[in-house]
Amino acid sequence: MMMHQLLATANEDLTVEGFFLHPATLIELLHLLIVIIISIRVIMKRPGTGVALAWLMLVAAIPFGGALVYLLIGEHRIGDRRTRRINNLRTDYENISLAAIEEGITDVVWSHHAPAARAMDRLGRETVGFPTVRGSNIEIFSDTQKILQAIRRDVDKAKTSVLMEFYIWNEGGSADDVLEAVIRAAKRGVSCRLLIDALGARPWWKSSGPQRLRDAGVHLEEALPVGLFRTFVGRTDLRLHRKIVVIDGEVAWTGSMNLVDPRYFKQDSGVGEWIDAMVRLQGAVVAPLAATMIGDWSLETGEPIADLIASAGLRLVEPQGIADIQVLPSGPGQTSDGLLQMLLGLINAAERELVLTTPYLVPDESLLRALRGAAGRGVGVSLIVPEKVDSFFTRYASRSYYDDLLDVGVRIYLYRGGLLHTKSIVIDEAMSMFGTVNLDMRSLWLNYEVSLFIYEPDFSKRLRSLQQTYIDDSVRLDPKDWGERPFGSRLLENALRLMSPLL
Repeated sequence: MMMHQLLATANEDLTVEGFFLHPATLIELLHLLIVIIISIRVIMKRPGTGVALAWLMLVAAIPFGGALVYLLIGEHRIGDRRTRRINNLRTDYENISLAAIEEGITDVVWSHHAPAARAMDRLGRETVGFPTVRGSNIEIFSDTQKILQAIRRDVDKAKTSVLMEFYIWNEGGSADDVLEAVIRAAKRGVSCRLLIDALGARPWWKSSGPQRLRDAGVHLEEALPVGLFRTFVGRTDLRLHRKIVVIDGEVAWTGSMNLVDPRYFKQDSGVGEWIDAMVRLQGAVVAPLAATMIGDWSLETGEPIADLIASAGLRLVEPQGIADIQVLPSGPGQTSDGLLQMLLGLINAAERELVLTTPYLVPDESLLRALRGAAGRGVGVSLIVPEKVDSFFTRYASRSYYDDLLDVGVRIYLYRGGLLHTKSIVIDEAMSMFGTVNLDMRSLWLNYEVSLFIYEPDFSKRLRSLQQTYIDDSVRLDPKDWGERPFGSRLLENALRLMSPLL
């Protein structure tokens, strides 16, 4: 009888006040279960070690909220439909590449270039699929007003097609001149297709511009639309960061500049006007840039590549000029680490001098080690970054890398003329990279980017001259002064560095 009472009392305690049924305990156990499940998922996805540890720390430190954030943006989810279209697009790109090979456009005379150039071309073919094409004219522009007016003039001359894709379009100033030129082109029967990122250009999408373009007959699409439903289909922070203009399949533009007039763009951000550069291209390189843009259009609309090529009057362009250029489109689902491999290959090929410009410096460990290694083997490494950037987290996370670079002799220049937005790398004035890619995790893993790898000393020297103008408007960071900055600043920088894989 006494034993029966004891058992009944114990059972009552477990039911009412027992350890396993207490609400707080249940919440703790549920959080632990979620941490275990997410941890297993992260481990099996095999991201970079830093990325994995950052996510595991976030999920463990913030009950339920950390897991929700991971499920929203922790994986490169692009959706089943987009995945199928990207797989089909690979076949189309392969066919375009084969056609270029058959036409002899890829017959580059590698003996005219630096020894590493041919190996870079092979790496690009293996990782991305686009070969180097021979014979292009490439002209660099660094005055933003001249860039916008030159694009406007090219659009006004268009006879068959205008293709554009941009991350940001902003109302005001000379950007409106380009919009009016596109409207005029459409009204005179030119086939016009504009693909603009949904999030980067969100204010513009709410303006009168999009409706005016559509009323004129322009085919206009949002790239990577956002919304609550799409959050469950794929990540909403994967963005189209490319900037491409193609006119009549004969003239192309690309580079760092969005379709904005800096005099009217982010004037309240406290960083000054954005400083950009673009290149105007003619010759063989126009075809792979056009293929990149119409590929993006096909991904968003489902319109077949063959129909797009026919309606835009596109074709392989005969070699014109002396520059041999490799176009490298990159992004989730399209490439894995191809862009990173090309950047590493270029940096590691430097023998005398390596000069880089980037607005946002949040490199992964391999890029950081490559830059340190170049300086360590005697290469003169110069890094030019803006003194002020428009992102609080990126600003301080970037500064945490300065010590690592200064310690091995890298020269860091802080540009004071505005937000330096040009993305460029020049090695030994012999080879260069120019395009839309920042030296940060987002460009490497989350954004759809396009980069030109130019195996041509003449252009590399011109780009190096532009970089020198940035250096002339910069102050060189003194290692001694930098090492004496307050402890609070160093603590904030290093703390935010832990978030760098997630920025």
